[in-house]
Parts: sequence; structure tokens; C-alpha cells
Amino acid sequence: MSPRDIERLDRLARLLDARFQIFGVRFGLDAVLGVIPGLGDAATLLPAAYLIVSAHRMGARKATLVRMTANTAVDMIAGAVPVLGDLFDLAFRANMRNIRLLRADLASRQDPRHAAAAMATA
Repeated sequence: MSPRDIERLDRLARLLDARFQIFGVRFGLDAVLGVIPGLGDAATLLPAAYLIVSAHRMGARKATLVRMTANTAVDMIAGAVPVLGDLFDLAFRANMRNIRLLRADLASRQDPRHAAAAMATA
């Protein structure tokens, strides 16, 4: 995978978790759609799953994929709680965490292609 692939996933994670800002608080579509009970959280699960599948295709280690899946599960479970879950979505930012995990995993491999991709926008 190329640095462009990592950048594309990074843009998706930012859109979901940190694209907008009001009064200094950054948030993304995950928090916005999360206010729609049930449907909002389900709608953001698809792009979150896409990040994990893409990480698998890029050769992320099993341990990294498990952590990414756990982050997404925590986000979904906590996000399902009315009001408190919406506040949790503002703070937890599972997709941004997952991109950091992927970058660290790829960079640790010492493969010049992966290291360049991981550090391109870090």
C-alpha cells in the first residue's frame, strides 16, 4: 500500500472523528450521526469497519487488528447510551486511535514503503 492509501484512510478517520470544530471542540460525523438513536451508530460502523479491513489488507498484525476492533466495539457500545454516549463519542475518537495504531504497526516493520506511508502525515 502506498502513502496515498494511508492518507485516504486518515482523511476518513478525521471526517468521522474530528472534521468540524465549534467553540474549540473538534467532532466528526460519528458524533453528529450518533444523536440519531440506533441508526446513527450503525451508519458510522460501516466506515469504521472499512478502516479495519483496509488495515488487514495493508498487512497489519493480528494484535493491531484486535485493538482496532476493540476500539470500534467500545465506541459502538458506549455510543449507544443516550446522551452520555454522544459525549463519549466526542472524547474517545476510535477511528483516529485506529489510524495511529495502523501507522505505528506499519512503521515498526522497518519496511521503507510502510515507514514512508506511516510517517507521511503523522
